[in-house]
Amino acid sequence: MEKEIIRNCEFGGERPLYCKHHLQLENVIIHAGESALKETSDITATGCRFEGKYPLWCCDGFTVKNCIFTVGARAALWYSKNLAMEDTIVDAPKMFREMNGIKIRNVIIGAASETFWHCSAIEARDLVAERADYIFMNCSDIVLHNFRLSGNYSFQWSKNVEIHDSVLDTKDAFWETENITVYDSVINGEFLGWHSKNLRLVRCKIGGSQPLCYAENLILEDCTFLPDADLAFEYSSVEATVNGHITSVKNPKSGFIKAGSIGEIIIDQNIKAPASCKITTDR
Repeated sequence: MEKEIIRNCEFGGERPLYCKHHLQLENVIIHAGESALKETSDITATGCRFEGKYPLWCCDGFTVKNCIFTVGARAALWYSKNLAMEDTIVDAPKMFREMNGIKIRNVIIGAASETFWHCSAIEARDLVAERADYIFMNCSDIVLHNFRLSGNYSFQWSKNVEIHDSVLDTKDAFWETENITVYDSVINGEFLGWHSKNLRLVRCKIGGSQPLCYAENLILEDCTFLPDADLAFEYSSVEATVNGHITSVKNPKSGFIKAGSIGEIIIDQNIKAPASCKITTDR
């Protein structure tokens, strides 16, 4: 269906484009107000500026290109599906909630706290998320390439996640997650991956104290540890191949750990059954 074109216009107040369908917005400004494009479908927004709250709720099928979401556009995208977003700057908090089908490319989210909650089927490339505490909470089926994250408590309770060539500066990442694989990335932050199931790290660099504890079916392939990554693997079932040195390992539960060297291996009376982890070093 041919779209109605709205160009070089400004809207504000309550629901100015409510229940509209098949719209193409070009250089449109949504000023202060609420729910500008709620209950809509087949929307394209190019070169637009969103300043009001909740602009795109309950929207089915929308494309956002070269747009800006200001701080005032908080909670902008909720209960929607089938989004494609490119070349966009987001300064609004609490974006992306209860959504399915999200494709993102070259997007910067400067205030990403509590963003991507309860979302599924997410694909993102060249995404930057800053001030991003609790990002990707309780999400599923995610593929990320070149993701730059700065924020704590990321991916909690998420499932079926694949991350490539990324830098994650995040404390308490991947808690209680399931089926996470990270390739060729840097993960820096204490208490990484606690209580996770099926966490796999491939050619990753790991920093931060007490990483990878209480993990079930943990796999590390050709990873490296930074000096502050101490007291690793406590109470974990693990199969780990680590290149170079590990500062310390404490009470791993089962499996094996192979490393170039380990500064301290702590096995004490608190180790949990089956207490069968085999630890070997090159020297």
